[in-house]
Amino acid sequence: QVQLVESGGGLVQAGGSMRLSCAASVSIRTIRNMAWYRQVPAKQREMVASITDDATAVYADSVKGRFTGSRDNANNSVYLQMNSLEPEDTGVYYCYAERLLDTRVYWGQGTQVTVSS
Repeated sequence: QVQLVESGGGLVQAGGSMRLSCAASVSIRTIRNMAWYRQVPAKQREMVASITDDATAVYADSVKGRFTGSRDNANNSVYLQMNSLEPEDTGVYYCYAERLLDTRVYWGQGTQVTVSS
């Protein structure tokens, strides 16, 4: 089992910055892919940033150049640095992990990010 705990959400004004953290209950060296997803009401959950075990990052077009995802193996954590936030970035952000051993997927409980205009 892998438990993921997100933190760092809240309310920020447009143009501001925020950093999300996701702490895993296991060594993330056992996690092939970690990612951040965003969900807004009446829409499907969408991938925002994905970071593989070799630190390769992939971003949704809507956040390229503004968001940066990173992995910290020493602290078993993954982060999402969000800059130049826009009201459209508002949503619940979920941490995602795909285990290396069997590709089983785990989700965190989500953290709310609200960007005011």
